[in-house]
This record gives sequence, C-alpha cells and structure tokens, in this order.
Amino acid sequence: MDDFFHQVEEIRNSTAKIAQYVEEVKKNHSIILSAPNPEGKIKEELEDLNGEIKKTANKIRAKLKSIEQSFDQDESGNRTSVDLRIRRTQHSVLSRKFVEVMTEYNEAQTLFRDRSKGRIQRQLEITGRTTTDDELEEMLESGSPSVFTADIISDSQITRQALNEIESRHKDIMKLETSIRELHEMFTDMAMFVETQTVCCGHGGRVK
Repeated sequence: MDDFFHQVEEIRNSTAKIAQYVEEVKKNHSIILSAPNPEGKIKEELEDLNGEIKKTANKIRAKLKSIEQSFDQDESGNRTSVDLRIRRTQHSVLSRKFVEVMTEYNEAQTLFRDRSKGRIQRQLEITGRTTTDDELEEMLESGSPSVFTADIISDSQITRQALNEIESRHKDIMKLETSIRELHEMFTDMAMFVETQTVCCGHGGRVK
C-alpha cells in the first residue's frame, strides 16, 4: 500500500500544479485580451504554460490508467476487499479532481477563444467590414484572415493597426483550436470521458 499511496500523493501534487498553471493561463489571457498588440514575451509564457499543462496532464492520465488496470490483477490476487475498496475510492477521488481541473482549463481556453473572436469582429468593424458570427467562423476554419481582409486597403494607421491585430488574434485562435482538440482527445481516451463529456470539452460541437 505504501507504493500506492506514494502514487496517490504524486498525482495529487501534479493535479495541484496544473491548477496553479491554469490560474496563470487565465492571467495571461486577460493581459493578451486587454492589449492591442501584447508583448511576445507574454505569448511565449502562455505557450510554455500550455505545454506544461499538456505534459503534466498526460503523465497524470497515464498513472490513473495504470492504477485502474491494476484493479483487475488485484481482484484475482490476494488483495482484501477492504484494501481494494480503498484503492478504488482513492482512484475515483483523484480522477474526479483531475477532470475538474482540466474542465476549468478547457473553459478558460474556450472563453479566450470567444473573446479573441470578439476582438477580431470589432477590429473588422474599424476597417469598415461588418461580419456575422457564421462568417467569422468561416474565416477561422479557412485558416487565413485574408478571406475578409484581402480587399481592405490599409490607407490609415488605424486600419493598419486593426489589420495587424486581426492577424495576431487569428494566430492565437489557431493555436487554441489545436489545444482544445488535444484536450478533447485526451478525455476520449479515458474511460471517464463518457461521464464527463457533457461537462468538459463542450466546445459548441465544433471539436471533431
């Protein structure tokens, strides 16, 4: 049991670490959204945080799956029913906490995407281009903002700044799409996904 509880402690600490990273991600999102052209350093820091979350989450997922797989051996082995029940309870608590933290991360990513999309819409209005939500989604899915900006003449500094921000926000969203999709795949790979899919990764049905 000592080895098991050591694993439990490792998973608990790693999950707490992700929770801290998520708070930092939210702060960076706010900074990026409040500045027309945020410093590259902030975006690099955000990328690093997202990378750490992904790496740590994958390790936690692997450990949880390993523990779950060990239950079958325990049932056919010499584990007492009390011992096994303790292990299952611990695994359930850890899994729920992990899903809770990753759901919060997914919600932060989705909110950032929606608010970034809103910024693009406002900047397009500055250039004299009015777009619907569907048209914006079309632009995002095309992978290039030039679908709507190609015929805009940057004849003033304001228009040029708006076009620069549109391009920058579009790149942010492209990275987000990848992150949200990877998160969805992570939960699909876990047995608990069936129970959590209505809560987590519910990106408007857009994640494929």
